[in-house]
Amino acid sequence: MATTNVLLREDVDNLGARGEIVKVKAGYARNFLLPRKLAVEATPGNVKQIEAERAALLKKEATERAGAEAQAGQMGGLRLNFERKVGEHGLLYGSVTAMHIADALKEKGYEIDRRRVHLAEPIKETGEYTVSVRLHREVNVDIPVTVTGEGGAQTAGAAPAPADAPETRAGGDGPNDASTETTEA
Repeated sequence: MATTNVLLREDVDNLGARGEIVKVKAGYARNFLLPRKLAVEATPGNVKQIEAERAALLKKEATERAGAEAQAGQMGGLRLNFERKVGEHGLLYGSVTAMHIADALKEKGYEIDRRRVHLAEPIKETGEYTVSVRLHREVNVDIPVTVTGEGGAQTAGAAPAPADAPETRAGGDGPNDASTETTEA
């Protein structure tokens, strides 16, 4: 298994920060990091070039962090509400995903990439949730999300049947059973 050293040009999740030299598998570098310009080979010339750019990188990093902290301050009082069709026991038909949350943030004026919204798994039940949004490598903001059933009613147990729907019964062995049996002799 061949490995190579690369110099990261951008922050890469679960790998390292901009300016670090990391050891990765050759195929990962060749097929993912290098074509997307997330990294360059860690040659002595590239290392010298990055060190020369380090002051500019640190300044850029500080402005990005300050902008992310300012945006986190603006998003501090933000609440998101989703109204979805609900089945029995408060389960949603479908789910609320990171893309839905990113779209709702966009409607409120915050341009957030859906990959920055961290959900362990899509929301599939009504209730109150807290969703973490990564604005910067070191700046996260937690946004409260409320998922309700259509009409605004939050369903804790089984969903009530509509008033005009016929009553359905499970089984059929009760004394008020309306089924008829015919026997032929």
